[in-house]
Amino acid sequence: MTAKITENMVLGKVLQKKGAAQILMKHNLPCMTCPMAQMEMNYLKLGEVCQRYGLDAKAVLKELNGK
Repeated sequence: MTAKITENMVLGKVLQKKGAAQILMKHNLPCMTCPMAQMEMNYLKLGEVCQRYGLDAKAVLKELNGK
């Protein structure tokens, strides 16, 4: 995956990037282990999830995009 990851990308698409799951777990994104989220990975947007759980979306995006 070479496209820039944005807040509007669904988690399923974000997770296609190598190492993305580890980065999201590092930032304590609870969706990674939530059974319900596993069924919704193609609907949950990264920005919405970060906002819901009080995560710094800019920091997450910066790391996901390798900056």
